[in-house]
Amino acid sequence: MSNKKLSEKTSYHHGDLKNALIQAGIEILAEKGVHALSLRRVARRAGVSHTAPYAHFADKQSLVAAISTEGYKKLYNRVYAAVQLHQDDPLQQLIEASWAYIEFALKDPAHFKITLSGVVEQEKSYPEYVEITKQNFRLVVTIVETCQRAGILRAAPPDLMAITVWSQVHGFISLVLEGQISHVLLESRSLKEIWLFSLNQLTISDIG
Repeated sequence: MSNKKLSEKTSYHHGDLKNALIQAGIEILAEKGVHALSLRRVARRAGVSHTAPYAHFADKQSLVAAISTEGYKKLYNRVYAAVQLHQDDPLQQLIEASWAYIEFALKDPAHFKITLSGVVEQEKSYPEYVEITKQNFRLVVTIVETCQRAGILRAAPPDLMAITVWSQVHGFISLVLEGQISHVLLESRSLKEIWLFSLNQLTISDIG
């Protein structure tokens, strides 16, 4: 066994290689876009042989799907944790779950943008990706239904209201990431304060 292969085997064990390739893919996508992504470039960025990625990914699209899947998993875990912390307080569920979405985008903007960019082609070929996207949406619907029962959100089909809430939070963080919110406003108010005002436009009663 060559020194290079030995190095790869010892450096990337217990799933580390897959994670390293995903992170390398995120960096390339963030810097140069999907057209610049290739398994060879990902391998080079991760410091492994050009054949190493094929142990986990059949082609570029399967890598893109894996990157997006991991992003949706991160998003789900953050939002779910926020919901669990406020099981007896529907309003706080809505506030903190939406803020968890925003924090994911702020802390990992490259992965967030790729995850929500719709770059995965032939989605049905990647069952894990399909399932985690559905899981995320079901969680949003559950939060909405909880808030509707508590009289926080107006009565409406929960799936449609979930899209409305999701649109609000996604639009907000997109403006933030693109630097479209006035610096004057950001100097006088915190980002969370601005978000709470925006969220308050959806709720029936004022958010305190």
